[in-house]
Amino acid sequence: MSAPEQPSATVFKGPAELVLAAEIARRHYLRGQTKVEIADDLRVSRFRVARLLQVARQAGMVRIEIQQSGTIDLDRSIRLRERFGLEHAVVVDCPERDQQSLRSMLGRAAADLLAEVVTAGDLIGLAWARCVQSMVRQAQRMPQASVVQLTGVLPRPNERSGSIEDETAVDIVRDLARVCRGPAYLYFAPFLVPDAATAHALRRQPEIVRAFDKASSADVAVVGIGGWAPGLSTLYQAATPPERAEGARAGVCAEIAGVCLAADGEPLHTPLNERMISVTAAQFGAMSQRIAIPYGSDKHPAVLAALRSGLVTMLVTHSSLAEALLERDQPSGTP
Repeated sequence: MSAPEQPSATVFKGPAELVLAAEIARRHYLRGQTKVEIADDLRVSRFRVARLLQVARQAGMVRIEIQQSGTIDLDRSIRLRERFGLEHAVVVDCPERDQQSLRSMLGRAAADLLAEVVTAGDLIGLAWARCVQSMVRQAQRMPQASVVQLTGVLPRPNERSGSIEDETAVDIVRDLARVCRGPAYLYFAPFLVPDAATAHALRRQPEIVRAFDKASSADVAVVGIGGWAPGLSTLYQAATPPERAEGARAGVCAEIAGVCLAADGEPLHTPLNERMISVTAAQFGAMSQRIAIPYGSDKHPAVLAALRSGLVTMLVTHSSLAEALLERDQPSGTP
């Protein structure tokens, strides 16, 4: 497939439909599949297949800009979606060396994807992560929806100044609820408290009970993915040295919104869980769709664990991390 000029991203509803159109076009023109075969394989109507093929012919499917913030790597987006059985995968083609710019590009793509998959009346769950913070800052037009907080507040040092960052999980929930013109279900409690007794008492507070009850029925959750190593997780940084060591001995490879995962994706319960104010693995898994926005190639073991867990249904990431995931998760029998 080729075209004399770049297609306009405005031709499509959002990045997920853009990637879907590219996959349909590739299957039809490069693999020779019929429209009916494509519709059956991708579980969409043949009328939608026909429409997207027509749009793809008019626009030209090569690589598409999203509001000047970067380009979508269509090939890796499709390969990631197919390899890991994801609902949607959006890979942004941008360099990794400037993490601030990288987060901005990922935030824009994630904001576009969220606006595309959320419908009026939905409930959105948010766990604080720098990439989620970037997404909220760039969210502009959203269907009317409510927003719920998934984790407590965790003080974090600013990457440049070393001072404590002001924006918290409470702030991003409130900010997105303002954009969505809906209620915010939030609570003022730390992510980590001194001991299990304090955590148990806090979990009985009405606003926390209400938020966690709501969270289990969230239509879409948006989270980051942390690795169990220095510099790869704010939760790891906040844990005590004995807790870090205990997590490593238990096989913790990744964490999502406080849910610790082994390398094979199995959720793990560690002593650290006893003093967390956050959703459980069961509550997180009960949410209809879960978008993760990981970045940094050195996080690939953690992202693989998250993908293997089944807790991630949509992924927004960048080309170098996407390639690392594809290289290190070869199908069985591949040398």
